Amino acid sequence: MRRQNGITIEDVMKMECMSKCKLIAGLQGSRNTVSRVNIMADPDILNWVDSGELLLTTAYSFKKDDVETQKKLIRECAQKGLAGIGIKIYPYLESISQEVVELADMLNFPIIDLYYGTPFSDIMTPIFMEIFNKQASLLQRLEKVHEQLMKVVLSGGKIQDVGMVIYENLRNPVIIRLEFTNEIIMELGDVEEETRVFLLENFSDYYEYNKGKKIKKRKFEETIETIEGKHITRMVMPIVVKNNVYGHIFSWAMETPLGGFDLSVLETASTTIALEILKQISVRDVENRYRAEFLEDLLSLDKNRKEKALERADVFKLKLDEGYIMVVIQLESQTTIVTDEILKTIALINSDIETLVKELNLKAFIANKTDSINVLLTFSGKNKLQTSTQNFCEFLEKNLEQRLKEKHYKIGIGRPYFGLGEVYKSYIDAIKAIENGELIGEKKTAYFEKMGIYKILCQDSLQEELERFYEATILPLVEYDSKRSAELVKTLDMYFQSNGNLKKLSEDLFTHYNTTLYRIQRIQKITGMNLENHKDRLNLEIAIKIKKLLKK
Repeated sequence: MRRQNGITIEDVMKMECMSKCKLIAGLQGSRNTVSRVNIMADPDILNWVDSGELLLTTAYSFKKDDVETQKKLIRECAQKGLAGIGIKIYPYLESISQEVVELADMLNFPIIDLYYGTPFSDIMTPIFMEIFNKQASLLQRLEKVHEQLMKVVLSGGKIQDVGMVIYENLRNPVIIRLEFTNEIIMELGDVEEETRVFLLENFSDYYEYNKGKKIKKRKFEETIETIEGKHITRMVMPIVVKNNVYGHIFSWAMETPLGGFDLSVLETASTTIALEILKQISVRDVENRYRAEFLEDLLSLDKNRKEKALERADVFKLKLDEGYIMVVIQLESQTTIVTDEILKTIALINSDIETLVKELNLKAFIANKTDSINVLLTFSGKNKLQTSTQNFCEFLEKNLEQRLKEKHYKIGIGRPYFGLGEVYKSYIDAIKAIENGELIGEKKTAYFEKMGIYKILCQDSLQEELERFYEATILPLVEYDSKRSAELVKTLDMYFQSNGNLKKLSEDLFTHYNTTLYRIQRIQKITGMNLENHKDRLNLEIAIKIKKLLKK
């Protein structure tokens, strides 16, 4: 729909100045909006016209042009979004070519046969006056809408109240979807239950169609939808905050047609909702800043900072003598620059987590960083701990898959500790789980408790000792592989995975049994260790794990 406000071609044809004029083509376009009037005195006029204009001309140029040139003019006028064209056909031509008329009908582009005796000025002036009066009336109506919306905002009303204002002015069903808070606000009026179902399906289809694409459109959309076998106009207005879409306002022309006034109402309402969301984001940013500072102090190894945090624990409703477990969500961005989109994503995930915590009846403290979200879960009994944490992480992973789409993330879950002062240990565990989760086959979600021997090997204090152990055991194998393009390290790794079964190892490596046997003998000779000796076998298996841990 054209954004201009004005009067329709149908309204123009009812005016006294047009009493002797006829609409001869493009009847289906009679609802086109005329926002202004222009005269075509120059064939290049189309370079300077705007959509919504009614173009006035004579058939003088048509007399000289062939039919294809005339059709080209009509086609270009329609493409430019003009409301229509008025032509003084007589006395230059007897009639417009039937081919031109048929093209205009096909394009729903109105052609008006202007009465030759009426000056253009007698047509332009009344139409301009009518447009001015219509726009003045529209401005008055919009001012009332603005007052209603401001009243809602200033009285501390909710977005639901904004939805009611939209519905009262559009007199058509309205649905508002707020991505920020996972809310859907509906004002459907007295539509029948069956119609209500169709509207909700149409609303859902909009997001289903865009699923996987990530809706980034910041522009208003108008489409014709089929609802209950009827062609219904649907308007979708995005709610844009900081250059990101935070939701949409939907309306369907079920009761009355949707036009320029309705579009302006949706624009004003969208801006009002965007301001309310911006206010909520600002409040959350301030709250998160305090939460993040508190958490940094709590996790600090500095005694004074930690004591300071423990003294302020009450402010965040955290008790000193409860059990805690840390869940860290690490977002892996392709860029080091923090964009509005990244901040939006973190804010939305934060909101999702808050909703999830409520649904699962958990107690949690949430603090965001620029590339991660820290969730501190509180527990009282160990029996419920494992189940509730697992449920939380399973739902969280599903949510992140939908929210992040192609973006990468990792979730690390630390061990439970009793006492708020011990939370830093759970945080360190969670980070270790994120860093080394792939070593136990966990690419997305890793529990530190499930990391087996890696729980011991990944301790920072062991780094130097691990390096020495690595060098003394399988470094010669690594160097041999590098020089000879061999696969002895891979063979040794898969040897342990196949529990020392050489036949299975040969199948897994797709090599002949004798080749596999030869490789095993080379491994033993180069390392000086015997795989039949349980001590040597244990050392080599641990060495393989250390190699992965050190990312050698």
